[in-house]
Amino acid sequence: MAKGGDGPLATHLYFDRKYKTEAVRVLPGEYYATSQDMLLATVLGSCVTACIRDRQNGIGGMNHFMLPGDCMDENDPSSASARYGTYAMEILINQIIKKGARRANLEAKVFGGGNVLPGLAEANVGERNAEFVLSFLETESIPVVAHDLVDIYPRKVYYFPSTGKALVKKLRDLPDSAIVEREKDFSSHLSKAGIGGAIELFS
Repeated sequence: MAKGGDGPLATHLYFDRKYKTEAVRVLPGEYYATSQDMLLATVLGSCVTACIRDRQNGIGGMNHFMLPGDCMDENDPSSASARYGTYAMEILINQIIKKGARRANLEAKVFGGGNVLPGLAEANVGERNAEFVLSFLETESIPVVAHDLVDIYPRKVYYFPSTGKALVKKLRDLPDSAIVEREKDFSSHLSKAGIGGAIELFS
């Protein structure tokens, strides 16, 4: 996972043959912001993704994050859980604005939060992730124009920031797979890792 100037920048670039466009795959803990006409893609289990764009100029991006499983009180702004979620959201918003978006023009689409991780369903990890991202965007006055959250299935999400188009596919027949293993590893990593440093949110 490469580190950008402010956090974990997605680096899995590829050419999507179906949509005939440059694309990037955003993995757990990563984000990507762009001013280009391209596709952002991710696969979600219990994690959530916020797809945020400037509805006037199409500059936007995507993140992919999970609240730490052992930090249950995301409503307490001083908790590690809230700090991590806020950090993941602010990195994305910061980078979009640095590329030329205006905060007043931002809109969001949010996806994920499925209860798919064995052993974490009891902790409502997916629901907590979904509730956090909606609460954060409401607090920041960024309208959520579409969402598909919770449920029991992983999701594949394709997002085109230049137009705001989002495609979501629920992976109903997915066996225990790389998605579940990747998120289990990510959850374990979060429990041991420190929260990233504070960053200033551009206005």
